[in-house]
Amino acid sequence: MDYYSDSYQANDSYQTGSEEGYRPSTGGPSGPSGGDSYQRQNSPPLLTEKIVTERKQFFLDLKENNRGRVVKITEDVRGRRDTIMVPIEVLQEFHDALGRILDYERGL
Repeated sequence: MDYYSDSYQANDSYQTGSEEGYRPSTGGPSGPSGGDSYQRQNSPPLLTEKIVTERKQFFLDLKENNRGRVVKITEDVRGRRDTIMVPIEVLQEFHDALGRILDYERGL
């Protein structure tokens, strides 16, 4: 993952202290000459929201690193996790798109 590892364990217990982010490093696979090599750094969420449904849990974490702020959206279905990172700069576009989808769905 480009920014962070998942912020919770498969047993559904949220672990804010286990959050890991990345920061640029001078070494690594691309070598000291540059490239996109990263090393891990602990970074707890600035804010977390949790949504629980019958089979799924969703975690929305506002995070910050040296690249800026992101919202990490994680879906957990019986221990299987999928995560996307949304840069804060496009969060309003996500909000607007979700609103259009809800409006359309209500009209069906």
